[in-house]
Amino acid sequence: MTGAIVLGRDLTGDQVLVVDAVVVGTGAGGSIALRELARAGLDVVALEEGPYLTPRDFNQREDEMIPRLFQDAGGRATEDLGIRVLQGRGVGGSTIHNTNLCKRTPDAILELWARKYGVAGASAADLQAAFETIERDLSVSEIPAALRNANNDVLRAGCEALGWRGAQLHHNRNGCQQSGFCELGCAYDAKQNALKVVLPQALEAGARVYADVEAVRIVHDGARVVGVHAVARDADGGPRGAVNVWAKVVVLAASAVGSAALARRSGLPDPNQQLGRGLRMHPGAAVAGRFDRDIRGWRGIPQSFECTEHLSHEEGSDERVWIVPAFAHPVGSAATLPGFGAAHMAAMRAYPRLAVMTAVVHDETRGEVDVDGEGNPIVRYVMSERDRGQLAKGLVACARLLLAAGALEVTIPAIPRVRVTRASELDGLDTSALRPHSVPLTAVHPMGTLRMGEDPKISVVRSTGEHHQLRGLFVADGSLFPTSIGVPPQISIYAFAQHLAPHIIERAR
Repeated sequence: MTGAIVLGRDLTGDQVLVVDAVVVGTGAGGSIALRELARAGLDVVALEEGPYLTPRDFNQREDEMIPRLFQDAGGRATEDLGIRVLQGRGVGGSTIHNTNLCKRTPDAILELWARKYGVAGASAADLQAAFETIERDLSVSEIPAALRNANNDVLRAGCEALGWRGAQLHHNRNGCQQSGFCELGCAYDAKQNALKVVLPQALEAGARVYADVEAVRIVHDGARVVGVHAVARDADGGPRGAVNVWAKVVVLAASAVGSAALARRSGLPDPNQQLGRGLRMHPGAAVAGRFDRDIRGWRGIPQSFECTEHLSHEEGSDERVWIVPAFAHPVGSAATLPGFGAAHMAAMRAYPRLAVMTAVVHDETRGEVDVDGEGNPIVRYVMSERDRGQLAKGLVACARLLLAAGALEVTIPAIPRVRVTRASELDGLDTSALRPHSVPLTAVHPMGTLRMGEDPKISVVRSTGEHHQLRGLFVADGSLFPTSIGVPPQISIYAFAQHLAPHIIERAR
């Protein structure tokens, strides 16, 4: 039996579905859970609040694609507006707009989770088969050096000049045209992601996906789940009718923000006050260097090289910064570059000659996801002083790399902005201004709000992914992670969903 994608805008009246399992969210984790449940012969549906878009819809226009592909039209932010939080919305989730970076969960992180957070059965050896399956299915490979664009080559040159650790990254692309528009959806269908690979496999096995259908509440009796109440919406977001799904298994895979918000709205048991807490986000900021030659960083694969000189995965380390290239298209660049009037115009005229790097903090700050009176997510996250120090260290390191690679001038977009032309100017630099609200910060990797572990006093779900108090409720997204992982999380989310799928299937039978 072949499944189908059902559009909420096409539904008329209220709908009642009786199935074995329902998955909320269709990104990395949700797509795998859906596929494995369907392949096990179970009747399973997925609910996706966002639209169903295909490569034909990805027109490479920032003004159109950002509102369509991102939560809150790209405007989601922390409660204090200190950090912009970019998250995907649509069939395929954040795998539609991400830059396809693929790194396994570091062994040191897995060992920490077992030792300190009581996670069982998730060692590197335990996860080996799941990672191998995902990497095979998504065609993960090292990005060839020949495909390294000028912006990434600046980072490589900076690492070589300083003697810092750097390496080629891995990705999940086939047939890449190097257009540089990865974050707006791939018009050439080269991303081997949830939308292109995993969800079609789930549909082939009989699963159904309901797009433009928002899960509003998990239905439960305090001891076990019963199903999900949802609402179908039209193209303008207006309600088309209720969709009530009755199932003995519910899988939350709506991201560390979306899943936690739904759990809060649903009044899930939370005797130890753990639900929604422990949010980590990998906050980061960019540094730009002006060169005497064209870089044209908007062309080619956006991120293919990394610097790990200042990155340790040991808890409490004073080296917790991951550095990668970053480049924005004109609208995003104009919003980030400092200055007004003629000064801003001059900065934009230098756009073709800019190289940009971002310092991403492997954070230890513990934030929280709550909901307001209407059930909308509230992201509370105020960087600790230690993490602010890591941010400052990372921005200075980016400046050193750019200067070492030959930049004529480097700008850290702080208030007041920091401009340097020589590495010696960075020695003893006052970094007190390099902090949230004075530096534009962005986070794209929310994690940790429904943490896994065997001890219910410090976790929300068991090591099997099942809720400690509610039978039949599972989590299969980045909410599971007890801490930041310090690497791009997509492969870890895919792999953990694959690893936990047998437990979900067993409960759904």
